[in-house]
Amino acid sequence: MRFLRQSLVGVLLASLTLALLVYAAQLVMSAVQTRMANERPAPTPKERVFAVNVITVRMQVITPVLQAFGQVQSRRTLEIRAPAGGRVIGLAASFEEGGVVRAGDVLVRIDPADAQAALDRVQSDLLDAHAEERDAARGLVLARDELEAARDQSALRTRAHQRQVDLKARGVGTAAAVETAELAAAASRQAVLSRRQAIASAEGRVDQAATRLARVGITLAGAERDLAEMTVRAGFDGTLSAVSLVEGRLVSVNEKLAELVDPAALEVTFRVSTAQYARLLDQNGALVPGPVVATLNVTGVDLSAADLNASGRINRDSAATGEGQSGRVIFARLGEAPGFKPGDFVTVLVDEPALSNVTRLPASTLDAAGTVLVLGKDDRLEALPVELVRRQGDEVLLRGAGLAGRRVVIGRTPLLGAGIRVRPLQDEVQAVPDATMLNLSDERRARLVAFVEGSSRMADEVRVQVLEQLTEVQVPAQLVQRIESRMGG
Repeated sequence: MRFLRQSLVGVLLASLTLALLVYAAQLVMSAVQTRMANERPAPTPKERVFAVNVITVRMQVITPVLQAFGQVQSRRTLEIRAPAGGRVIGLAASFEEGGVVRAGDVLVRIDPADAQAALDRVQSDLLDAHAEERDAARGLVLARDELEAARDQSALRTRAHQRQVDLKARGVGTAAAVETAELAAAASRQAVLSRRQAIASAEGRVDQAATRLARVGITLAGAERDLAEMTVRAGFDGTLSAVSLVEGRLVSVNEKLAELVDPAALEVTFRVSTAQYARLLDQNGALVPGPVVATLNVTGVDLSAADLNASGRINRDSAATGEGQSGRVIFARLGEAPGFKPGDFVTVLVDEPALSNVTRLPASTLDAAGTVLVLGKDDRLEALPVELVRRQGDEVLLRGAGLAGRRVVIGRTPLLGAGIRVRPLQDEVQAVPDATMLNLSDERRARLVAFVEGSSRMADEVRVQVLEQLTEVQVPAQLVQRIESRMGG
C-alpha cells in the first residue's frame, strides 16, 4: 500500500509540473504575439547639419596668366663656313666649344698662298690693261691727226681740180689735165674715208681697252676678296658652338667650321591653342605685345628671367600652323637673361588682357553643371549658376548675376547640395583672389626694400617697378618669395 501511495503521489506531482510548464509556454507565446502585433512608433527624424568652409565673393579686375611651355633660341645665329678651300694655318685661342669672341676677332686663318698668287696675276693683267688703254688712246689721237691731214689734202686736190676746169673753160687747159686733177681729188676723198675708218677702229680699240680694264678690275676685286676671306672673322659678339676644326686640317669650300650664337639676343618660342591665341588678340585682330616671364626649372631651382632682371614681351607669331600641328606658335623676345641658353625648355607665363567684374575661386567650388553652392536663408545651400571665364591652375575665374557679396562653399563634396543646412566654419572677405598677395609688416617691407635698393644685379627700370610694387598695401607673394630666396642665397 505504501508503494502504491508513493507512486500515485509521484504521478500527481509530475502531472502538476507538466501542467505548469504548458501554462508557462502559453503565457510566453501570448506575450510574444502581443509584442509582435503592436506597431513600433517611428523615431523622430533629426536633420543633419554639415560643417563647410565658405568665403565671401568680391568682384574685381583680374589679369589672367596663360601658362605654356616653350624653348629658348637665339635671334642671331651665324654659321661659320670656309669661303675657300685650303689648309688651316691658324686658329684663335678662343676658337673652341663655348669660346667667347668679339666682333671683328680673327677666328681662322687659311693658307693664302694660292689666293695671293691669283691676286698677283690679276694685278699684272691690270697693268697690261692700263698699257693697252694708253696705247689705244694714243692711236686714236694719231688717227684723228691723219684724218685732219687727209681732209686738208682733199681740199687742196679739190681746188686744183676746179682750177683745171676753169683753165679749160677759158681754152687754156687741156682735158687730160682736168682728168688728172679729178682723179687726184677722188683719190684724196678716198683717203679721207680710209682715215675715218681708221678713227672708228681706234675708237673701238679704246672701248675694248676700257672694257678689258673694267673686267680686270672686277677680277681684281674678286681676287682681293678671296684673299681677305682667307681670314675668317667674327661677325658679332657671341659664343662659339659646334666647333669641328683643328689647326693643319684641309677644309673644302663652304665647309661648316662652327656656329656663332649671340647669347644676348634670346627669344622664347611656345605653342598655344587657338582659343588661347584668340585671347591674345586686340580688337583689330593684332597680337597684343603682352609681358612674358620665362622660368627654367633645374632640379627644383627656378631660374626666372624676372629674377635675373630680364623682361620679355611678345614679338610676333608664326606665319603658318605647320603640317600636322594645331594652335599657334608665338615668339617673345627676352631681355638680358643670364643663365639661359639656346635650347633650354622653359615654362612661359603670359599676362592676358585684364578681365573686369570677375572673381577668383578654388576650382572645387564649381561643379560640372556650372553652378556654385551659396549660403541662403537659415544657412541652407542654394545652387547659383555662374559663367566660367577662365581656368588658372587649381583656381577658376567666375562671373555671374547675383554672385557679388554671396558666401560660396569651397571644398564641396557629393554630400552637399541645394537645400541642405550647413554650419559655416569660415566667413572671411574673399582672400582667394589675393592668395598671391601678401600684407607685409613694416619690418619685413623695409628689409625687402633695402635689399632691392642695394642690389647691383638689378636694372634700374626693373628696380623702380619692384619698389613701386613693394610700396603697395598688398605685395605679390611670388615677388616676395623671389626676393627672399635671393636674400637667403
